Amino acid sequence: MNTINIAIVDDQVLFRQGIMALLQQIPEVKVIADAEDGMALLSMLEVMQPLPDILLMDMEMPGMNGIELNRKMRELYPGVKVIMLTLFDQGRYVFKMVEEGVCGYLSKSCNMGELQEAILKVYDSGFFFSDLIKSALQKSSEFRTKQIQSFNRIDIELTNREKEIIQLICHELTNAEIAERLFISARTVEGHRNNLLLKTGSKNTAGLVVFAIKNGIYEIIIS
Repeated sequence: MNTINIAIVDDQVLFRQGIMALLQQIPEVKVIADAEDGMALLSMLEVMQPLPDILLMDMEMPGMNGIELNRKMRELYPGVKVIMLTLFDQGRYVFKMVEEGVCGYLSKSCNMGELQEAILKVYDSGFFFSDLIKSALQKSSEFRTKQIQSFNRIDIELTNREKEIIQLICHELTNAEIAERLFISARTVEGHRNNLLLKTGSKNTAGLVVFAIKNGIYEIIIS
């Protein structure tokens, strides 16, 4: 596997240093930047090459909070995948963050294994939600809908093939793996994925997964 370049932004110095110490134990990753707030991070990125693959971002920060920084990242550096670090785990709150284009959502109380899993899955599959977050999404009665709706609250219909593909995406299969499973080309799968993003109003793969959970297309069994 290629080295995964990581940036971290969190105003709590002790927490930031602790995360960096944990990341040093993961052979696949390299921390290339750490900042105490959004403005400091953006200043670093202006002159940084290569850019980070993944940004671990605190939700609550003085000055520019996580939502505002994420919007700036999507505008200026859309190729950087964002994992939000937060104490909030309500389903509706997670839904809002995914609407904003966040790829992963990780509790600040997570353990080493979960941190590593989140980084590797976001890098490989484009999304990560912990079991706690998945449970919160499924249990939120206000979050679920009876009619399939896009993120723009528009009623839509998916074909059987589209439902099949979105379920396989939720199982973290790559385009090549989905193509092999369905006996179609990887290019065809990519076309379906792009159409699903447009149809559902999702900003990324994480959005497709949340859409599938929200609309009952994909049910997660929490062990």
